[in-house]
Amino acid sequence: MRLSSTGFALLGAALIAISFGLARFAFGLFVPPIREELGLSSYVIGIIGSLPLISFLLATAVAPLVTDRLGARYAAVLSGAFGAGGLSLISQATGPLMLGVGVFACGICTGLMMPALTAAMQAIVKRSLHGRVSSVMNAGTSIGVIVAVPTVLFMVGAWRLAYVSFAVLAGLGVIAAWLMLPSVSRIVPSNAAEPPPLSELPWSRLIRLSLFAFLMGFVSAAYWIFAPDLVVTLGGLPPSATAWLWLAVGVAGLGGAVVADLADRNNPPITQALMLMMLSASLALIAASPDQPLLTAFSALVFGLAYMSLTGLYLMTGIRLLPGRLSVGPVLPFMAVSLGQASGSPVVGSLVDGFGYADAFAMFAALGILVAILSPFYPGTIAQAEEEEVTEEESGLQAAYDSQLLDEEGEPLEDPLEGEEQEQEQPAANP
Repeated sequence: MRLSSTGFALLGAALIAISFGLARFAFGLFVPPIREELGLSSYVIGIIGSLPLISFLLATAVAPLVTDRLGARYAAVLSGAFGAGGLSLISQATGPLMLGVGVFACGICTGLMMPALTAAMQAIVKRSLHGRVSSVMNAGTSIGVIVAVPTVLFMVGAWRLAYVSFAVLAGLGVIAAWLMLPSVSRIVPSNAAEPPPLSELPWSRLIRLSLFAFLMGFVSAAYWIFAPDLVVTLGGLPPSATAWLWLAVGVAGLGGAVVADLADRNNPPITQALMLMMLSASLALIAASPDQPLLTAFSALVFGLAYMSLTGLYLMTGIRLLPGRLSVGPVLPFMAVSLGQASGSPVVGSLVDGFGYADAFAMFAALGILVAILSPFYPGTIAQAEEEEVTEEESGLQAAYDSQLLDEEGEPLEDPLEGEEQEQEQPAANP
């Protein structure tokens, strides 16, 4: 069946909710009961928490090849199968090994899904709608985090049953991908100009983008993996209270796309500095007041808005800096963020074991502030020499996609999907 642009955006958001929200970020929500039942130390939890990020990097590295060989439909189905399998393994885990294998499989699911959906978007959605559709799909991460909340509120301590329900949702996602996504997807049209050679890429700006994304991921690992355990262990709150943390993160994260778009239209370095300061403040606040439900929920709101805004900003910058490379631009910053989270997770765990939660979170908050101070070095999306010629319409996520595909003369490439639509409308206009 042929999906409309709206239908594809909603399907993509649902699949992202499963692969990113449930298979990846929901893990931190269940750390307190998992750690207690399986008898795991903070350091071991930190190591396990880094595994899905490592597998995400490995899967993302081969995802363009997998998508090219299998097509969008089968790549998404493969992603969903890893997600369903990994979530099932987590639900039956009896020790750290089985738990680690499960979360590792979930990371593969996450790494394959976005490239598969990006490929499908090229075949289904008009290029003029790519920015809007991508924003809706990216919101799926927050939606998935929100979906995980009722499982904690109504199944307190029943983390195994919660993961069984997540596995069932992943199975439904596999069926939906099989029925609705195209089997073959074109990534780059044959009449598009060749992307710039590697020697002509803006390597200095790409390196700076990757470093900032890595450091943001490193700092954010403390919250994603250990914030729920902090309020239970240090603050003495009941495990069900952690659900409100993730609800606040998810709700605030929905506004991240708007903030990221505004950042690209105004001053990306300054906005990055502000968002990093907010992210650091959320770590300091939850560490200082872990026994205050309202303050911890407020810290989660701040963290969700800051994290999703920063990932959206990095996404746009990556797309702009790699024109013509549709399979690399959108995922490069996410790979850097994930590498930072994979590195930060065990570091946080060891610091928690050695110094306690409060000091560990304070150290990471200080690092976040230091990175924010370095934000003037962030690669703004528009080169300094072009600033005077840029209009407001040439910024934002849609403009980033518009600049991806050019013809040999450097003009935006005509979208064949829009041409097909015009041909279908012409007979109706001239009976």
